[in-house]
Amino acid sequence: MKTQLSRHAAIAAALAGLATATVGVAHADDTVQCYGVAKAGQNDCASKTGVHDCAGQAKVDHDKGDFKTMPKGTCDKLGGTAEK
Repeated sequence: MKTQLSRHAAIAAALAGLATATVGVAHADDTVQCYGVAKAGQNDCASKTGVHDCAGQAKVDHDKGDFKTMPKGTCDKLGGTAEK
C-alpha cells in the first residue's frame, strides 16, 4: 500500500512540475531583461560589463550591468533599461 501511495505522489509531483513548466514557456515572450534594477546579490545572470559571471553576484544595488528578468511593463515602471 505504501508503495502505491509513493508512486501516486511521484506522479502527482511530476505532473505539477510539467504544468508549471508549460505556464513559464507560455509567458516567456512577455518578459525582458531589465538592467539597472537588481539589488546586490539578486541579479539573474552574468554582468553585462564583465564584473562577474554568475547570478547572485552583483555587489551593488541598481548596477547598470546587472539585470533581473521581469514583465515588460514592470521594467519601465522601475526606471530600468529593458532588453530582450
